[in-house]
Amino acid sequence: MEKSIAELRETFKTGGTKSISWRKSQLKALLQLINQNEDSIFKALDQDLGKGPVESYRDEVGVLKKSVTYTLSCLEKWVAPKKAEVPLLFFPAKAEVMPQPLGVVLIFSSWNFPFTLALDPLIGAISAGNTVLLKPSDLAPACMSFLVETIPKYLDNKAVKVLAGGADIGERLLRLKWDKIFFTGSPRVGRLVMAAAAKHLTPVTLELGGKSPAIVDTLSTTPSKAKVTAKRIVGGKWGPCTGQACIAIDYVLVEEKLASTLIELLKKTIKRFYGENIKSLKNISRIVNKHQFQRLVNLLKDPTVADSIVYGGSVDEEKLVIEPTILLDPPLDSEIMSEEIFGPLLPIITLKNVEESIDFINSKSNPLVIYAFTEDETFKKRILSETSSGTVTFNDSMVQFLCDSLPFGGVGQSGFGRYHGKYSFDTFSHEKSILHRGFYPEIEPRYPPWTHFKLLFIKLAYQFDYFGLILLLLGFKRS
Repeated sequence: MEKSIAELRETFKTGGTKSISWRKSQLKALLQLINQNEDSIFKALDQDLGKGPVESYRDEVGVLKKSVTYTLSCLEKWVAPKKAEVPLLFFPAKAEVMPQPLGVVLIFSSWNFPFTLALDPLIGAISAGNTVLLKPSDLAPACMSFLVETIPKYLDNKAVKVLAGGADIGERLLRLKWDKIFFTGSPRVGRLVMAAAAKHLTPVTLELGGKSPAIVDTLSTTPSKAKVTAKRIVGGKWGPCTGQACIAIDYVLVEEKLASTLIELLKKTIKRFYGENIKSLKNISRIVNKHQFQRLVNLLKDPTVADSIVYGGSVDEEKLVIEPTILLDPPLDSEIMSEEIFGPLLPIITLKNVEESIDFINSKSNPLVIYAFTEDETFKKRILSETSSGTVTFNDSMVQFLCDSLPFGGVGQSGFGRYHGKYSFDTFSHEKSILHRGFYPEIEPRYPPWTHFKLLFIKLAYQFDYFGLILLLLGFKRS
């Protein structure tokens, strides 16, 4: 391990990864890896998570192809120094901001989207000119093995390395010095990563999660909009790895008088998308392992929670499948409402007035996303101004993750730092400030200036920039 990291550091010192040609060649090779191994990627995702080809392409292969293509089209613009304004006080001078790679980067990826969450940060790290060690999650072993075996065949093995292993390997990696750590996973492990990074003052990006709510305020408008709302909630809850996603809808907030309408619409949509019962489920992933399966089953074993089930609740332990399940008003102090669910269970919490949802959300930790289905512009403004979350998406779910022009990341307990598109490049770059000045003119004062007169001009120079020229002409030193 130490030898591999030493090689990464030596490779970075040569400066080869800083050239645009190297960055482009690696990104093109990564795109080639994806294109030439699509079937193998599908097979690994099915083996680890039971993802079908449609879900695998939508959430993994398609996302990565789009990300690489977008980065290649913008890279030269991102790498170029950006001109910065210089106060007239510094005349004659010019300034610029130059992005530079951070160095040797460590990326920890998660198991629920084992290709997207490994390779999308890698795209950003390579585009910024870093060398990288990627540590995939061992909870998706087939996908991890694919990455370990395949990446060295396509990418520069002196600059990009993949390391297999479990928690013990992760712990050993965290003892070492890095120039950047990018982590996707749970808040519990995120705290360990941050504590280890602090020993070396290593900058960290944490992509965590939380209880992302969906506010529903569209059921009393038109039947067609109510159906679209239900469809997008179902897709945003059970579509992404059967709810095992940080951006999946965790629970729904709706007015009490509209709850029954919403539940009926959700039931119809679930049956249409995924099937009638546990034996005939289709187009839906399975739970990643027995530990996570049992954790979710235990959430339903609480008698007060079990009593709140209004749809679903069946489980198949052999296949690690849990039927899409809807719960109406489970106890707010139960574990299902205090911890991130990360599975196919959807609590619906009723309110007297939908605007109470703001106080409800604020009573919990910052969510990664707030989904709000509403056409009330005043209510939208209140959600934006009175809540704190990584993202707010109105009248849809999940789509913000696919938008390269928007930063993706959390705030507070849902993480910090951001990536996607240009934001990935920025995350793995240091913006170096550069100021150029000449030696002339350097005018010496021809008379001894009065101290208070000199001080007055200095004050004016900082308050009104154009007085800087007067200072230079009069020969008053800023020192």
